[in-house]
Amino acid sequence: MTGAIKASARRVHLAPAYVLHQYAYRDTSRIVEVFTSEYGRLTLFARGANGPKSALRGVLRPFQRLLVSWSGKSEACQLIAAELDGLLTTLPKERLMSGFYLNELLLKLTERCDPHPDIFCSYASCVQSLCFGEAQEPTLRRFEKHLLNDLGYGLELAQTDEGLPVEPGSYYRFGRESGPQACVAEAPGAVYGQSLTDLHNERFGDDRSLRDAKRVLRAALDACLDGRPLKSREVMRALRPREPLADRAAPPERAAPPDRAAPPDRAPPPDRAPPPDHAPPPGRSLPPDRAPLHDRLPLADFAPPPDHAPGAA
Repeated sequence: MTGAIKASARRVHLAPAYVLHQYAYRDTSRIVEVFTSEYGRLTLFARGANGPKSALRGVLRPFQRLLVSWSGKSEACQLIAAELDGLLTTLPKERLMSGFYLNELLLKLTERCDPHPDIFCSYASCVQSLCFGEAQEPTLRRFEKHLLNDLGYGLELAQTDEGLPVEPGSYYRFGRESGPQACVAEAPGAVYGQSLTDLHNERFGDDRSLRDAKRVLRAALDACLDGRPLKSREVMRALRPREPLADRAAPPERAAPPDRAAPPDRAPPPDRAPPPDHAPPPGRSLPPDRAPLHDRLPLADFAPPPDHAPGAA
């Protein structure tokens, strides 16, 4: 059901909107960032939204089209009521990060109280496609392209900076302000001409077209973000499945060093003969106290004893 918008100096009733972000305020209230078709992005104060009897419990859901009513003139207005607009929609859990990515783009690239009806329609169409199971990559690329166009940063994809049409079989270096510039296939950042044509027509024929479109659109969005990082991208990179350890190639085994030959047994040193008696040089005689023992004893001491005669006393 779509309600008519009734506006006055202080009140707006039943305006179509989506919740982009919300956080708790004190015990029972919330601060809610909503994106509306006619009033742009607003910050609303939902008093008592977390209370057990609040009519807003279960209604302020992301990726659900709502009809919201508020009052006030400042940027932080008072949320009066909110109700579902149409059927209940739920984004599958495996696509939640894509939805948060869309919301973060709107939070960082749109200004408060600056209406963008075309962006609202593009966002609503993209969320509906994600909820109904359409392919994520083409859906996100179309939204990014429409967002840049509606913000005034549309890309020239059909012709070069010299006014020549983009040839599908050629290669181009793409600049956000200069557009396609012809180059060779080996040039850094070269984009296939067919990929630029597919992005221009929003029909992606193969994985190559999607990869090139993502690269071109991301560069353009990063220029608009002016260096501000997107938390959703960081989370998606962190959640990206890693290669299982079992599937990783095992490092090559290191060759064992060759067996070293055992050192040969050393032969025991030969028995050394006792040193000979020190003989004096020829022509010299040793003093008596240094002469060999057999030279210092009389020969009689070495003579055999005489035979013992029988009968001797």
